[in-house]
Amino acid sequence: QVQLVESGGGLVQPGGSLRLSCAASGSIFAINAMGWYRQAPGKQRELVAAIAAGGSSNYLELADSVKGRFTISRDNAKNTVYLQMNSLKPEDTAVYYCNADRWDSVTMSFIHYWGQGTQVTVSS
Repeated sequence: QVQLVESGGGLVQPGGSLRLSCAASGSIFAINAMGWYRQAPGKQRELVAAIAAGGSSNYLELADSVKGRFTISRDNAKNTVYLQMNSLKPEDTAVYYCNADRWDSVTMSFIHYWGQGTQVTVSS
């Protein structure tokens, strides 16, 4: 099992910045990748950013809507993934969820773990 605890959400004015943190615990050695998704009211959950959990992989993915504004990074020593969000826009308002994926060799599929979500509101 993997437990994910998010922090760092809040209310910010347009153009402002926030940094989200996601600390992982449990069977973290088996995690392949971690990332952030978001879900706005009435919309589907969407991928914001993802990064390889460790090792030599250079896997990193950013949604087109956040390229140039958001950055994802990891601190392996702290088992933590960060999402630095700059130049925030009202359309970035959503609940942001931390995600971790672990490959299961028995089912030959990824198992997805989720944090509880943190609200980000961009408004003047």
